[in-house]
Amino acid sequence: MRHYISFLLIVLTTTLISCRQDFEFEDSTGNLEFSKETVYLDTVFTNIGSSTYTLKVYNRSNKDIKIPKIQLGQGNNSKYRITVDGMMGQDNDGNGLGDGKIFDNVELLAKDSMYIFIETTIDYAEFANPEAQYLYTDEIQFFNISGAPQTVDLITLVKDAYFLFPKRDSNGSYENIPIGDDEIYGFYLDHADPNNGDEYHWTNDKPYVIYGYAAVPTGETLTIDPGAKIHFHADSGLIVGNGATISAIGALSTYDTDGTILVDNEITFESDRLEPDFSDIAGQWGTIWMSEGSTGNFDHNTIKNATVGLLIEHNAGTINIDNTQIYNCTNYGILAKTGTINGQNIVINNCGQAGLACSLGGDYNFTHCTFANYWPRPNQTPVYIDNGTTDFPVNLTAANFTNCIIYGSSSYGISLKKLNNSGITFNYNFRNCLIKFFDFGQFQNNPLYPIANTADYPGCIIAKTSMTNKPDFLNPQNNKLQIGEDSAAKGTADPATAAGTKDILGNDRTATSWDMGAYNFIIFE
Repeated sequence: MRHYISFLLIVLTTTLISCRQDFEFEDSTGNLEFSKETVYLDTVFTNIGSSTYTLKVYNRSNKDIKIPKIQLGQGNNSKYRITVDGMMGQDNDGNGLGDGKIFDNVELLAKDSMYIFIETTIDYAEFANPEAQYLYTDEIQFFNISGAPQTVDLITLVKDAYFLFPKRDSNGSYENIPIGDDEIYGFYLDHADPNNGDEYHWTNDKPYVIYGYAAVPTGETLTIDPGAKIHFHADSGLIVGNGATISAIGALSTYDTDGTILVDNEITFESDRLEPDFSDIAGQWGTIWMSEGSTGNFDHNTIKNATVGLLIEHNAGTINIDNTQIYNCTNYGILAKTGTINGQNIVINNCGQAGLACSLGGDYNFTHCTFANYWPRPNQTPVYIDNGTTDFPVNLTAANFTNCIIYGSSSYGISLKKLNNSGITFNYNFRNCLIKFFDFGQFQNNPLYPIANTADYPGCIIAKTSMTNKPDFLNPQNNKLQIGEDSAAKGTADPATAAGTKDILGNDRTATSWDMGAYNFIIFE
């Protein structure tokens, strides 16, 4: 028995010695490899933390190595923070936590790799310049015993912004604004905010970042200048109150010969997530909410990545929408309830329920619009119209569509729901429109649709199969809805309506381009 125990001790000792020898780390000689030579942390607003970015570090050698030091080039003064293989580095402020700046004796096994995670939060005021943005740079340094450290560059574009948000009262409670019998996290704009000046006038000198719902009070007008960029945090939006007005009048942008924007005059409403991975993600913020009795004018606007792009409540005043693009909305691009809308050169695409919903009646006139819907899930309609419910019938005074394209990935471009109520009107008319409507027999006797009804569809082209009368969009899944020279919409618009107008890009409509939709046709390259 004694011999057996001695044998086990010898084996155990040998095993421990062998393991210890396997993990004898040599100092790095500087032959590390990296997944990137430069890490670009996408644009951030001042004092708002960035997303987390990743760098992978490889030890391709057959030796276990020890990196004497990994640190940010500006050391403890750097605005970047890193974690190295799950470690937070030296604790320089005595709080018991690493500061994410300097790391000593980092071990890396042979033929292995490790992750470095990178973040930043930067105060624009520390680096202010007249351009309202600047590049902040640093580097990660990997020291070795052979010479100069290896480095990976870090670059971030930092933007200054106007920040609008609910204030706290003396009890520490945040502002709320009433919505019917409820309240919502938000605040009323102010003529003389000490930090933002006149909050009823949004300029283009730097972006606006909105937390909660910003509300325009009764009797006031919010004016937004051409080129202004409005960014909403999650669950935030804009409310135009009863008797209030929004005037968001942008202008055509100017471009260089290579397509680069020289002057950006488009007014843009989107989220405050600026990373490319979030550029087309629906539902990142709430809506632009036009309350009962409000009015609005939108021209050369882009509204993207909302829950509902424009929500127009019961009996709002007239809403004029021109040259406006609305993309990637979780529910609707425009949801109008007993609304009054005049729209020209509107483009809507990729919405989870409908691109345009004219609900609970109303009065609508749309000319040269492109209503598409290529939402990834099927059966999402481009245009939906009803005149209320059994309990709440409302007159559809007019729903006129002229020279429009109504097309998408579902079988039907339009969905109409008419009440069987003789006292309630349901007036609609589609003139010289290209409409997708695949009939499989169920609509042959339905008087609402173009299969059985031609009187309400004069001059329309009905795409009844996937092989005929296609719009020939450039790339509809990516919101590029220009039409090509093979489009059924080319040259088929009503000339009397098209004459003297321009398309959404400012091109004249002429006898050679009486085209349906918001765009004149182009030759695809």
